[in-house]
Amino acid sequence: MIHLAKRVILQTLNDKRSVMMIFIAPLFALTLIYFLLGDSDYTATVGINKNAMPAPLVTELKAQDLKVIYVSNDDFQHPKQYLKDHLDVDAIFTISENASVNIIMYEPSKKSAKALSEIQKALSSLNPSAKINMSYVYGAQDNSTFESLGYVFLGLFAFLLVFIISGMALVRERSGGTLERLMMTPIKRGEVILGYTLGYGVFAIIQAILIVFYSFYVLNLHSIGNIGWIVVAMVLLAITAVSFGAMISVFSTSELQVVQLIPFTIIPQVFFSGLIPLDLIPYHLGNLCYLMPVFYGVEAIKRVMVYGGGFLQIWGYLFGLIGYTFILYILNTLALKKFRKL
Repeated sequence: MIHLAKRVILQTLNDKRSVMMIFIAPLFALTLIYFLLGDSDYTATVGINKNAMPAPLVTELKAQDLKVIYVSNDDFQHPKQYLKDHLDVDAIFTISENASVNIIMYEPSKKSAKALSEIQKALSSLNPSAKINMSYVYGAQDNSTFESLGYVFLGLFAFLLVFIISGMALVRERSGGTLERLMMTPIKRGEVILGYTLGYGVFAIIQAILIVFYSFYVLNLHSIGNIGWIVVAMVLLAITAVSFGAMISVFSTSELQVVQLIPFTIIPQVFFSGLIPLDLIPYHLGNLCYLMPVFYGVEAIKRVMVYGGGFLQIWGYLFGLIGYTFILYILNTLALKKFRKL
């Protein structure tokens, strides 16, 4: 028994990926969570009409952790359009002639929640019994968590499952000697990568379409925009996942090693997918989202599903996925040099 335990310990210590999985991966994940979910110094911005707001309330608002800006009378007549045009403003705060308190926010989010909380603090010091009427430009207060974050789940499932399957399958091709025998033929490296991408891409496309139709027609997920564009975004994201899985397989010699790399490749994708508002992440770490393919797919889905956008609103994200796939195709082609020199 002792000899068996000793052998397992020595084998594990000799496997650098296992050592990283056991000791480095948890520290990496916890550090990432610390930076992403730690205290944010974000200050919400609230627009008010100074002429229609009692002076004591204005003073209380400024005393809170808020940035108060004055909105013109003309803009105040169309608060939702104002919020659409000024994405740096989190809420419009009004008090009607009958003393009704109204707070209009862009969408349900942590930023909106921060603005609402600070406004409530200001109101509680002057009128604790004030009834607040809340509304959103996009979304609804009574939406379930699944409804509010549905676009994130669609993008993550379209990417994660295809990534794991394609990465493991390609490693199996190499460990079984299939890839080496294939590289002995006159076929070009680019054709090999393209063939694998198209082959697994067919299943990725079917999966993406299945997820979309099941979510919208069985689980009753709602979209303001045309779900056809959601399908396009998910298909491109799934194809990118195939290329990403192929890239990861280059650094692995077994399915276990693919799993060992997941904490360093998949966990960051999850955090930068939209689960956390990127502009709330401290130290400008939110800008790392542009390195994550999931971000482009999820953001495109969100702009169609939540904002009702079309091609003009998502074309940049779609081309971002195409560009990401092209770069991975080049890198995967170059990586095949280790199997055959051309």
